[in-house]
Amino acid sequence: MDMRLIIYTGKGGVGKTSTSAATAHRLSKLGYRTLLMSTDSAHSLGDSLGVDVGCEIKTISKNFDALEIDIIHEMRTKWADIQKYIADFMLSQGMGDITAEEMAMFPGMEMISALFYVNQFSEEGRYDVIVMDTAPTGETLRLLSLPEVANWYVVRFYSMFKKLMSLARATVGKMTSIPLPSSEVMDSIDILKDTMQRVGKILDDPDRTTVRLVLNPEHMVIKETMRAYTYLSLYNRNVDMLVVNKVIPEEAMETGFFSEKLEEQREHIQYIHDAFDPMEIRLCPMRKTELRGLEMLEVMAQSVYGDGDPMEVFSDSSPMGFDTVDGVDMLILKMPFVDIADVELFRVDATSLAVRVGSQKRNIHLPDSLISAEILGADFKDDELIIKFKRE
Repeated sequence: MDMRLIIYTGKGGVGKTSTSAATAHRLSKLGYRTLLMSTDSAHSLGDSLGVDVGCEIKTISKNFDALEIDIIHEMRTKWADIQKYIADFMLSQGMGDITAEEMAMFPGMEMISALFYVNQFSEEGRYDVIVMDTAPTGETLRLLSLPEVANWYVVRFYSMFKKLMSLARATVGKMTSIPLPSSEVMDSIDILKDTMQRVGKILDDPDRTTVRLVLNPEHMVIKETMRAYTYLSLYNRNVDMLVVNKVIPEEAMETGFFSEKLEEQREHIQYIHDAFDPMEIRLCPMRKTELRGLEMLEVMAQSVYGDGDPMEVFSDSSPMGFDTVDGVDMLILKMPFVDIADVELFRVDATSLAVRVGSQKRNIHLPDSLISAEILGADFKDDELIIKFKRE
């Protein structure tokens, strides 16, 4: 069985970490070898689990391990060559030691490290499932788009860059004080490139990787969740479930404040169903309990999943696909909650197409059969963007 990856994301404060931890705990109780991983720099797994987790894999209970990605630890243990080169380069430009080391901790390394762990554990067969607790939505979008973005740059620039560096080391490298990347640094970049391509295949597989959006029944949170769903579809990520947290149970006091709040909540939950049906939607009511740690997570897992198995893939349809009808090739992109006027589409070059929606842009590498094809235009139908091509 291929390793499953279940990613939880959503607006800050909606209960992603608790939901992730409850899911991981339930999976471990069902006998799956489970890793709960946090990519959020403001780690709070320990609060949900009732134990300190840290930057090394920690066993929580039978079949249940946890890990918090720590960028300083990762840079020192996995990216020492790259960090040293960047620090040396900064020093050559007159920066002090501390500043140079800090500059070497460039943004996004937590996400790259998380993807490296996904690839490593998938190849080792160490876990049946990884449950990933991510940072708020914007950071998660960067995490999930990294392999594709990296591959786009590699296809265009990496081979040329590698040849230039090899030539520079033999020529100008002997006449300048500016350090050039060593062979060890270039090897690290090679590993980064190859790993990103393998991880990209895992993320693109809708049967292996699913994203679950966590939200509260509040207007602003619902709107952000709708945007997140749109952008995740743009990046070809399979969203198979919504978890609505902090639902006031109907049996709560129906007078005063709670009466008004319950009515408002009913309207929001109906709006969620109207917007997202037929997606799987699970409601998690607020409960007064003195339980903590794993016992509390068991109660939460029961609320979300009942007696079900969180490993289930509730929707295995890929948001992006190709089709051919009457000699016309079509690239079909799922685009929920979007008007055609909000979409920008343009050809980057013969091999790729750029689609921009709101604040997000995706460069789509076209299959070889469409490289020389003419774009006939685009239609918008049933929440799908249909881009038509005609081959010569």
